[in-house]
Amino acid sequence: MTISSDAPSNTSNADHDGNLDLIAARRVLQIEADAILQMQRSLNGDFIKALDLISASKGRVVISGMGKSGHIGKKIAATLASTGTPSHFVHPGEASHGDLGMITPDDVVMCLSNSGGTKELSDIIAYTRRFDIPLIAIVGKADSTLARRSDVALILPDAPEACSIGLAPTTSTTLTLALGDALAVALLERKGFSADEFHVFHPGGKLGGSLVKVSDLMHTGDEVPLIGEHAPMETVLLEMTNKGFGSVGIVSENGTLAGIITDGDLRRHMGSDLFSKKAADVMTPAPQTITPRSLAAEALSQMNSKGINGITCLMVAEEGTPVGILSVHDCLRAGVM
Repeated sequence: MTISSDAPSNTSNADHDGNLDLIAARRVLQIEADAILQMQRSLNGDFIKALDLISASKGRVVISGMGKSGHIGKKIAATLASTGTPSHFVHPGEASHGDLGMITPDDVVMCLSNSGGTKELSDIIAYTRRFDIPLIAIVGKADSTLARRSDVALILPDAPEACSIGLAPTTSTTLTLALGDALAVALLERKGFSADEFHVFHPGGKLGGSLVKVSDLMHTGDEVPLIGEHAPMETVLLEMTNKGFGSVGIVSENGTLAGIITDGDLRRHMGSDLFSKKAADVMTPAPQTITPRSLAAEALSQMNSKGINGITCLMVAEEGTPVGILSVHDCLRAGVM
């Protein structure tokens, strides 16, 4: 007996038209890009009011959202915190079971909900109203409960979700994330948040390495190979050997950096009369230096730019006075690339 089935047969990946995938992907990106541009054009004074509320706060920005909005909220909280605006995420379900205690009268609460009717947010909304805690909404419906009960409502544009059935949160979550980035960067620029401050919150990884300053890595004090202009070359060699940098800074009588002697200088002056010379006779005058405030990446670039093999050390100077020395190995150990 033959058993028939109406189920479609499996098709191999080779039978699938990849062009259809590209069409779908481009359609999604176009829909979301159009929505972001629509939101850009619709920004108004409510955005400024939201910034004012956050700027005036003595506490933190407490962000909450359910489901996909919650995932986006965690990212917005992390972005705010890393750019100088203290922030953390509170799950609305946990808030109803004790975590409302994480919200203080000094805080600002930001609730995310595309529908504006997420029931899990109701306790947080009520709590902010009871204790007069500023409430900012990022919401898709202007007539929703969340929008009406908030102090400032940032309304997302009425744009279609990018999925083919129009239900999965796609465009709405992209808009929420982009608006969170806009708030974080606007706040950053308001307060003049600097690269140095950014580095405080990003000490590790590639970001951390790219923001390390020369002063963070340089050798100072007795570690720095320095000697006077009139020192005999025998003393210069001992200083170079003891400090182990393959170079020594030559200082003038007023304490400024007059020159440098490197292994290359020694080779160029090698001869029977080397030890009859003074440091000033062998040094390369006006050596390249860098300031303590410079990024270590700049120092590494300077070292690499000098010829095929580059140089391995830079003297660190403040207004001509040597204050340290930095080697290429110091930079590489710190992850500076």
